[in-house]
Amino acid sequence: MLASLTVAKDSIELTNKEVIHMQHILVVDDDPQIREMLQDYLGGHGFRVSIVASGEEMLQIVRKDPPDLILLDLNLPGVDGLSCARKLRAENGDIPIIMLTGRDTEVDRIVGLEVGADDYVGKPFNLRELLARINAVLRRTHKNKQNSEPTRVSFLGWEFMVDARRLVSPEGEKVPLTNTEFSLLMAFIEHPQRVLSRDQLLEYSRRRPDEVFDRAVDYSIMQLRRKLELDAKNPQILKTERGAGYIFTAEVTVHS
Repeated sequence: MLASLTVAKDSIELTNKEVIHMQHILVVDDDPQIREMLQDYLGGHGFRVSIVASGEEMLQIVRKDPPDLILLDLNLPGVDGLSCARKLRAENGDIPIIMLTGRDTEVDRIVGLEVGADDYVGKPFNLRELLARINAVLRRTHKNKQNSEPTRVSFLGWEFMVDARRLVSPEGEKVPLTNTEFSLLMAFIEHPQRVLSRDQLLEYSRRRPDEVFDRAVDYSIMQLRRKLELDAKNPQILKTERGAGYIFTAEVTVHS
């Protein structure tokens, strides 16, 4: 009997070690049934899942135990999901976010993407589809983080440290980027002074056309312009080629 107890203890210790290396999903939803359902389902597929009911609790978890991905309900009590996403992006710009909401209009999806969401799933949702989207976002994020070439590039006084995912303005200010903005900027930097269509941008930023609609590209580029341009309404770095796509006009210097 003592031997069986020892084996059980060793198994528990091994399980705890394995838990540390599980990808951490944070579910933020005010509906306890949805929280528990997602915790059970995602936990059964190898994720470590934390659940909270508010944006304030979300930020507390993020500061103490940063997740690999956040499932964020749009309709939260008190501080809504969009406001939570904005605050999260200001503090932790690279944590992927999938918005969950009962409102499934194109306007809501665009607004969610504008504030930095990586994907958008309407309620009610299919659990298998949600799992597939989670895995797709995590794969894209992992690929972006593993992309080490070029390690540092510069253009028009801007410095872009790819490994650190850090963009620094000519004035020396750090400019946060969402995962979508990071992917698009990488696509432009890898293909400077060349017109890129929306389909090419979706491909180069490692997004499948059936996952992201064309207008999402337009709005993400609008956000990039607000960060890069002196006058976003009269862009000089990210220009529109009417009927063709976009062109990154700056000369890019690659540093080893």
